[in-house]
Amino acid sequence: MPDASPGKPDIPAVPANFAPDTMSVPSRSTTIRFGAGFLVFGISWAVGLAIVANVLLPQRLTDIGVSSPEAWLGTINAVTAVVSLLANLVFGSLSDRSRSRFGRRSPWLLCGGIIGGLSLFAVGLLDNAAAIMVTYCITMIGLNMMLAPAVAVMSDRVPANVRGTMSAFFGGGATIGFPLGAVIGAAFITKTVSGFALGAVLMAVAGTLTLFIWPRERSAREAAPVTGGLRDLLTSFRPPAPRSAPDFYKAFAGRLFMLISYQMIAAYQLYIVQNYIGQSKTESAATISAMSLITLVVGLVASLGSGPVSDRIGRRKAPAAIAAALFAIGVAMPWISPTTTGMFLYAAIAGFGYGVFSSVDQAINIDVLPNPDQAGKDLGVLNLATTLGQTIGPIITSAVAVSTGSYGLIFPVSIGMAVIGAVAVLRIGSVR
Repeated sequence: MPDASPGKPDIPAVPANFAPDTMSVPSRSTTIRFGAGFLVFGISWAVGLAIVANVLLPQRLTDIGVSSPEAWLGTINAVTAVVSLLANLVFGSLSDRSRSRFGRRSPWLLCGGIIGGLSLFAVGLLDNAAAIMVTYCITMIGLNMMLAPAVAVMSDRVPANVRGTMSAFFGGGATIGFPLGAVIGAAFITKTVSGFALGAVLMAVAGTLTLFIWPRERSAREAAPVTGGLRDLLTSFRPPAPRSAPDFYKAFAGRLFMLISYQMIAAYQLYIVQNYIGQSKTESAATISAMSLITLVVGLVASLGSGPVSDRIGRRKAPAAIAAALFAIGVAMPWISPTTTGMFLYAAIAGFGYGVFSSVDQAINIDVLPNPDQAGKDLGVLNLATTLGQTIGPIITSAVAVSTGSYGLIFPVSIGMAVIGAVAVLRIGSVR
């Protein structure tokens, strides 16, 4: 296997017992390279995935004539969520234990992109729903083979005083990528194979491009060797004990409840616009498009701007709590005013708040890690909050809407979840 990235490394190798907070302040060029790498990584995988997940996968299920494509799509999303949850944890832990001459994280980014890209292209060629689901699960395995080690790089190689900025670039990339991918996917809706190919290429090159931009990771062979057999490997997947890492679980709770709050509204936007606001199919399509554009703009400004501000002021909790409050205010807009204007205000205010929270939240998660040697595994545990939030939020909305016959009550429930998330973050003692 060739070196992951050309050039000499700007940051020293990370031995197994290295404390990342002691890293020296990187040069300006090194900071730019890390920031650009995180941004390119976020954009590449998010666009590639969104092209398929948001548009072409549902269309493919319809094109091959499966009965009840909506039900199949729901099943595929549920199964891949579980696969993603486990894969993130497993590959985070495996990258912690890697002792490759190419570094601990780099080989996983390279291989994950290739696996994810090839399997994503294969999804567009299959004409059996079960085969599509299995192959799409392989895509999620490849994606999380990249994601878990990539986030762990922030702990390994990025000093604490610029983590907010790096987190902002990473989150900003995904903020750009998902809506952009949906737009690109819509353009390929009549040429699905070409669309799948484009998504596959973007997924495949995400890790490679990132490794090319980042300073090269030095060999991990000089780090303390990993001992033990299968039993020790399985034990390494165990999450930290709550008593020994209370702030870790407070950060987990903060992310979980914010994701629940966000997904309660985001996953049902179309139905809310149609059934709560009262718009027709054509009107709702225009409204959703306008909301997506608003969210893209404010989310991008929020995510790219808040991270550097957080680094400059040396605060994480206050920006996160203010962001959660802004998100709650945004959610209240359509509750108070069930109109198109109310939805636009939701998109602007809540979108800005969520962009800030997403940016600062990743930096908080890294700051509360109980053991830097196990950053990949522990960040994988924290990422479970994302998967759980994405799963639980829509379930709560569905249950409330069905039991009450209206979408009106979901707004105060969503606000309550955001408040709980903010309180959890404010209770973290080890982060300012």
